[in-house]
Amino acid sequence: MSLFICPVCKEKLTELEKLYKCENGHCFDKSKFGYVNLLQSQKSSAKRHGDDRMMVRARRDFLDSGSYAFLRDALCEACHRFLPDGAKILDAGCGEGYYSAGVKAFCNEKAEIYGVDISKDALEFLGKRKCGIPCAVASIFELPFADESVDAVLNIFSPEAVAEFFRVLKKGGYLIRVIPRERHLLGLKTAIYDKPYLNEMPSAEIEGFECVYTKQLEGRLCLDSGEMIQNLFKMTPYYYKTGVDDQNKISSLDYLETEAEFEIKVYRKEQ
Repeated sequence: MSLFICPVCKEKLTELEKLYKCENGHCFDKSKFGYVNLLQSQKSSAKRHGDDRMMVRARRDFLDSGSYAFLRDALCEACHRFLPDGAKILDAGCGEGYYSAGVKAFCNEKAEIYGVDISKDALEFLGKRKCGIPCAVASIFELPFADESVDAVLNIFSPEAVAEFFRVLKKGGYLIRVIPRERHLLGLKTAIYDKPYLNEMPSAEIEGFECVYTKQLEGRLCLDSGEMIQNLFKMTPYYYKTGVDDQNKISSLDYLETEAEFEIKVYRKEQ
């Protein structure tokens, strides 16, 4: 039995070879990449949801270079510290799966990990990792999971859906949140903008949760190829917020140094 629930009737879905099916007969085919589409609120089948293919490919190539491996390792350590063996983990906004695949490999068989993202392109790339993570196209604001069904939610550079995270987490379960710090990628923004700005930090308080752990990470990226610089640029929102002139500033670079600063926060769901 899968942890996914039917988006129509909310009954549990059973995973079969080529589809998921609930006891009321609602069926959802798996794609050739292994993900299932459980997104029910699509107004148009032609509308693109989530990160596009260029952004996903750029992020995959950049992350697979190991540039953020120190963050992935710190995330694995946090999971090891707080989560029990056999934990059921949901990566909400999993993208192409770099972090969830890393956690799965770290935990070996001692955890059951699921991924949800609104981007089909992202889940295609996750499927190509062949890491055995069941994943679904769905909104994190309407998660296809039953109440109190998971031990942990990973929220890594994704929008917060606090009410949904609270709903699906078991009592005493953990929300593990990764956010960029104020100076994250400031060197990149300095190369783009005449007046680079610091990132705004969200509130550390989350209603219904107690913060039990905080770890700040600081690194420095030294990118010595135009391809790596372009991958970093294209995986960020800055690419889509700039015009041709600013994009050309980055395309002309063959070396870039920039900060890579993150914060990991672990919250326990209050009883």
